[in-house]
Amino acid sequence: MEQGTDLFSQKLLDVLLAERLRPKHLSEVVGQTHLLAKGKPLQVAFQSGRPHSMIFWGPPGVGKTTLARLMANGFDAQFIAISAVLGGVKDIREAVQLAQIAQSQGRKTILFVDEVHRFNKAQQDAFLPYVESGLFTFIGATTENPSFEVNSALLSRARVYVLEALKPDELNILIHRALDVVNETHTENPFSMDEAVKEHLAQWADGDGRRLINAIEIVLESALVVGQYTITLEWLEKFLPQNLRRFDKGGDAFYDQISALHKSVRGSHPDAALYWLTRMLDGGADPKYLARRIVRMAWEDIGLADPRAMQIANDAAATYERLGSPEGELALAQAVIYLAVAAKSNAGYMAYNAARAFVKHDKSRSVPLHLRNAPTELMKSLGYGKTYRYAHDEPNAYAAGETYLPEGMDEPNWYQPVPRGLELQITEKLARLRQWDKEALSSDKNKR
Repeated sequence: MEQGTDLFSQKLLDVLLAERLRPKHLSEVVGQTHLLAKGKPLQVAFQSGRPHSMIFWGPPGVGKTTLARLMANGFDAQFIAISAVLGGVKDIREAVQLAQIAQSQGRKTILFVDEVHRFNKAQQDAFLPYVESGLFTFIGATTENPSFEVNSALLSRARVYVLEALKPDELNILIHRALDVVNETHTENPFSMDEAVKEHLAQWADGDGRRLINAIEIVLESALVVGQYTITLEWLEKFLPQNLRRFDKGGDAFYDQISALHKSVRGSHPDAALYWLTRMLDGGADPKYLARRIVRMAWEDIGLADPRAMQIANDAAATYERLGSPEGELALAQAVIYLAVAAKSNAGYMAYNAARAFVKHDKSRSVPLHLRNAPTELMKSLGYGKTYRYAHDEPNAYAAGETYLPEGMDEPNWYQPVPRGLELQITEKLARLRQWDKEALSSDKNKR
């Protein structure tokens, strides 16, 4: 066992498994067939012999750095890598100097900036003159939406390529390659995994190839120490960290998932709504944030079609405050179910937005005299509140024909109830009130 451990240390730990598996040719890249297959954009770019500035946008562990390195090799260019997490303007200056030296020697340079969205505006602007002059070809990598995180000036000078999370069958290819590489030094006692283990590993990696390879390395190292060459599910679960789905509390995955939750509720699909809620909770989203969003969904998408939805959403938020996790999350789940199956109306939401837009651009209209309060004799003498009709003293507690808008303002009709839920009854009531208004106005004309 000691001999096996030494051999393993020499063949596996002297160079990280991820480095051993890093593709040396474009044909070895796993995934991204929408970009790398014959006739696809990156395949064409490689074949053209003319590199262009680009931004790779995609989740972690899908090959952004690998593709940049392969591009440098393919164009026989100097490869310079900067991490925006660790680097700064000093690193940019050094990269420019190296690129100038290479240019004087007739060689191209590819400058790769990992996590480019971490650079501020000034740092990103520093690349512009060199990109435009052709000193180097700029390749940025980001896990965030470049539309929001990369300066428009830099973005306009680079093509954006969207990289996708690796699919289970693609992750399975990586598993087989990893075993082949390790077993090259373990011909007497090769490692093996049954299909259930491979499937579990692929699911655990959640589309992240780097995460998968690192996990395989940890599991095999641990297994070798005790001479465990057949990897079982039981062994795997001992050494795999707790599964955390791909989730970024401040990034695209976060906002994409909250959007999916909101749209599932709006679309009246309780199972999908539950899936996205539990997915976000599993990924570490703050339940209090989710509670606030659920309350908003109730007001925005259900509104007066079912006023109980607001009450249930608020009660669920209060329940979570009282119970905390995990018990309080049940209240959020049931609120999401109720909201998904409730009658939907955005009539109140649309009416509010229309009123806001009108007021924002309209003049300051005076309050009609009959609607003004008259707490003093002076106000009364000026006619404040003089002709106001107290609704409770009117037939049906409604002052038919009365107006409550500023003088000269037409009825805007912002609120248009939908024919669903309680708003069906609201529609009927409003129609009845409008009819009484017409009758009152007609009666006044006849009296005149």
